[in-house]
Amino acid sequence: MRVALFVTCLADAMFPQVGRATVELLERLGHEVVFPEAQTCCGQMHVNTGYQRAAVRLVEHQVDTFAGFEAVVAPSGSCVGSVRHQHAAVARRAGRVALAHRAEELGARTYELSEFLVDVLGVTDVGARYPHRVTYHPTCHSLRMLRVADRPLRLLRAVGGIDLVELPDAEQCCGFGGTFALKNADTSAAMLSDKLRNVLATGADVVSAGDSSCLMHMGGGLSRLSVDTRPVHLAEILAST
Repeated sequence: MRVALFVTCLADAMFPQVGRATVELLERLGHEVVFPEAQTCCGQMHVNTGYQRAAVRLVEHQVDTFAGFEAVVAPSGSCVGSVRHQHAAVARRAGRVALAHRAEELGARTYELSEFLVDVLGVTDVGARYPHRVTYHPTCHSLRMLRVADRPLRLLRAVGGIDLVELPDAEQCCGFGGTFALKNADTSAAMLSDKLRNVLATGADVVSAGDSSCLMHMGGGLSRLSVDTRPVHLAEILAST
């Protein structure tokens, strides 16, 4: 299959190893991965902060950039959620009916990594090996918007050598929420504190998730606590051999 990598802003600017791991994993499974260099921000932060007019241009650019690919895969439930559930609505509010139809078509073939592996490729054992104690945090957009359910856990359970431990109150938000963490800093910090308390209670070496944004938030908190537990993206674990 010819797959386009939708790398996302955070992976491009701050966590390039996540994009590389996604490519390595998909190529190991026998697929051609293409990186459309024209890709930019999908516009999620514009939509969420009320800049609808600016978001329309980004929706149009996203549709044009990823035209012609059988599948588009991103290591981010948050960004895939925006493409699948926000883009068409943004176009319709702007009176761009044709663009809305194109956005819906693109959304239907844009996948978060774990759902692409399990639902499209039909695999759970990707040949990974990761001999560490790991706990998994299901991010809000992947859990509630995309409803990826246990797909990431099914993939992690098949990883060789892993000691996968359940995270208490796993479905509670880590407190990031994009601009929420800036506009509601005290609430965000309290939510993060609860999340990290549960992460550390597992005794895990690694906390994993499918979104770099949440891992960045938790990683900052773990760093300030001066503990050994570290954040690692799901793609990096699945790419390990």
